[in-house]
Amino acid sequence: MSNKIKGSEILMRALIDQGVDKVFGYPGGQIMPVYDSLYDYSDRIQHFLARHEQGAIHAAEGYARACGKTGVVIATSGPGAMNLITGLNDALMDSTPIVAITGQVPSSLLGKDAFQESDVVSVTLPVTKWAFQVRNVEEIAPALAKAFYIANSGRPGPVVLDISKDAQVGMASYESASCNFIRSYDPDPDIDDGILQEAAKLINSAERPMILAGHGITISKAEKQLIDIAEKADIPVACTMLGLSSIPTGHRLNKGMLGMHGNLGPNINTNKADVILAIGMRFDDRVTGDTAKYAPQAKIIHIDIDSSEFDKTVKSEIHIHGNAKTALSRLLPLIVENRHESWNDSFTRHEKVEDERVKKCEIHPNNPDGRMHMGEVVNRVSKEFGDNAILVTDVGQNQMFSVRYFGFTSPRSCISSGGLGTMGFGLPASIGAKIAVPQRDVVLFSGDGGIQMTIQELGMIMEYDIDVKIVILNNNFLGNVRQWQELFFNSRYSATPMVNPDFIALARAYGIDGEDVSHRDNLDEAIRRMKEHKGAYILNVNIEEMGMIFPMTPGGHGVDEILLNSTEYYKPV
Repeated sequence: MSNKIKGSEILMRALIDQGVDKVFGYPGGQIMPVYDSLYDYSDRIQHFLARHEQGAIHAAEGYARACGKTGVVIATSGPGAMNLITGLNDALMDSTPIVAITGQVPSSLLGKDAFQESDVVSVTLPVTKWAFQVRNVEEIAPALAKAFYIANSGRPGPVVLDISKDAQVGMASYESASCNFIRSYDPDPDIDDGILQEAAKLINSAERPMILAGHGITISKAEKQLIDIAEKADIPVACTMLGLSSIPTGHRLNKGMLGMHGNLGPNINTNKADVILAIGMRFDDRVTGDTAKYAPQAKIIHIDIDSSEFDKTVKSEIHIHGNAKTALSRLLPLIVENRHESWNDSFTRHEKVEDERVKKCEIHPNNPDGRMHMGEVVNRVSKEFGDNAILVTDVGQNQMFSVRYFGFTSPRSCISSGGLGTMGFGLPASIGAKIAVPQRDVVLFSGDGGIQMTIQELGMIMEYDIDVKIVILNNNFLGNVRQWQELFFNSRYSATPMVNPDFIALARAYGIDGEDVSHRDNLDEAIRRMKEHKGAYILNVNIEEMGMIFPMTPGGHGVDEILLNSTEYYKPV
């Protein structure tokens, strides 16, 4: 009796061997054999049907970011595969482990412009760590093992397996495959002791040291090591947007967020620091501003798993090429106990100014007509959830206000599209996050523009009863673009005003409860109802239309050249 099985079933068994029990996707003609086999494995692999392939891959990203496992997305050939491109690029820029499995026309039809044929490998190579076309059934299991190894080792990222239909229906014996080595690929490089000693010497002698905590802290699970080093040497910590939940918001050494809309203290003191320890971050232009003016007094120690990041945009004194958790663990015993009271006090002075000049206006605005500000909505929601929910954001003003005013007490609590800035990311990513960690509250903040880019994924919430709390910060504008138009384009609001649907009526069409909030006096009770509601809930909060997000370092300026409002630059204290 033959023990051969179809390639599509081999794929199911290989996924199970990789520990996969949840996948996101959308079926179609050239991936149909895989979906047919998935039917027989539905008790072991749960499939979540998105309403669009972009929604499926963003959900897989949210899943991966929330729990650290590799997200899996399945799509058909041609348009199905092409609809994954934005998500693949997003995952690459934010170092998110994804395995995307796409169907392909039979190998005999490749290159003949067959129905729904696309050159998936050529198209996806620039936005993936690896893309490979499987044309033979015997290649499926080893290719999948290699895909998972590449996706979630070293600097994580997306991988594509494009499987021809004849490979899916071909017959072969299943042999479990594993992969833990690829020639010329070193995902966990050894760290030289001498380099660590040099770094420790710089840190120990510093008078104004500063830690920049990036997404690599979360990816490598180095939160404890980060805090241990910061506390031992009394070093202030500033975070990139994706590094925000790597240290609790209330920790005395957490000085806030870096970058264009970051906090005053971190941005001003970046250019006063004498030593900067940058961990798992890539010196993005939104963090550095004009690199010619960036950190002129600092000797920079850069820890990163990806050596291509060294000196790419900012020159560093010392490169530590390796896993952040390993590097910090080995660096910790070399660091001497220290105190930097006056240096930490300088952050506090800037924070007091920000509290008075910016935060007071954004969290406690004095609008007599009861119109709300994005900052106060975010702050009140965060407090209602005890600063312990997973924050998922879309992109735009809603994103910047959310990450500024949402509190974090646990790791892996800040999920946003950082590098690519993908509008429409938020809703499906929040669904994936809740599926990954159902025991945690998940709160999504989105603008009225971003929510409509993937609003069809309310269907996924409806079908699978996903308990996500959704707050639409609705100002009837594409707010971030409008802000730039006001500041830099003479208030010529070209294509940014929006005419929106009735979001609550739309939600109810999907069986989701919610309510409109138009006055500050009604906000707290509405938030409480949302929190206590069993199941998904939408608050459509009608905020002031012309709100602005400050502080702001305009493009092309130094990181310490900061607007407090539309006309006033900050004068450091």
